[in-house]
Amino acid sequence: MTPHFTLAELTHTDHRTLDNTPNAAELANLQRLAEFLETVKTTLGGKPIMINSAFRSKAVNDAVGSKDTSQHRQGLAADFRVPGMAPDAVVRALLKLPFDQIIREYDAWTHISISDKPRRQALIIDKAGTRVFV
Repeated sequence: MTPHFTLAELTHTDHRTLDNTPNAAELANLQRLAEFLETVKTTLGGKPIMINSAFRSKAVNDAVGSKDTSQHRQGLAADFRVPGMAPDAVVRALLKLPFDQIIREYDAWTHISISDKPRRQALIIDKAGTRVFV
């Protein structure tokens, strides 16, 4: 898809028995997401970006207990880790980008999503609930 992000890694799932094949619209969104992730990588100084989850079919999304409204369902979101960087530092470094949502999740990974009309929501989700990232 792009120099650093493949379709295989953006559609990877540990739920190997479930189909996680994107349709044409989802594939187009994944292309946009991969291009945006290249900007994320550049902004982070070229550090490796390890994708935990990006596109999720309905079956995969249901299996992980996520809502149907998740942007992962459309191929517009990715959860990732950056070796050597805490999720707080990742979020702070990316706040200037035109994201829809950026979320520090459980102080373990970063969620980022894109949209045509970015809301620029920066949040924290953990055992204490959901709140604004400050």
